[in-house]
Amino acid sequence: MTRPIVMLAAMMAALLMAGCQRETGPDPLKLTGKMFVFNYRLAYATYMITLSKLEPVPEGSIVVATFENPAGGEPLTLTRKLFPKLEKVVLESPDITCVKKERPYAVTIEVKGPAGEALQTLETTVTSDIDQDMMPAKALVEGPAYDKNPAVFTDGKAPEHFETAKCPR
Repeated sequence: MTRPIVMLAAMMAALLMAGCQRETGPDPLKLTGKMFVFNYRLAYATYMITLSKLEPVPEGSIVVATFENPAGGEPLTLTRKLFPKLEKVVLESPDITCVKKERPYAVTIEVKGPAGEALQTLETTVTSDIDQDMMPAKALVEGPAYDKNPAVFTDGKAPEHFETAKCPR
């Protein structure tokens, strides 16, 4: 009689433990693109990450991206609300400096539910095929009409050699 009771108790405990586990479904987002964007006209660079929505997310969900800072120091973070009807998510980092060719830079993307619970975490790297020092040191244009930047163009003429970006470290 003791043996059936022990087996019944073990089965009940296993069922209770299985009921306490968090149910997880498929990941809501899929990484579809990653690159550095170098805007030579305005003399800045950013990370750009694109994601596709595979599953619906609860209203009020957010995505938090953490980008390795190529210049060193604290990572750069970006928080964006996820809209239920949008199928694509585009994340562009704050401006960055000191990107080096063929060096992988770490990026972590966390999808969080409305109460801050983790729904998904993606980790990847982004690698550039050029150094940022190929960029101009100053914006070539300014203003909404993309007028020539007088700090670069003297009397409207291009200098013989453009000054290029330098990494301060």
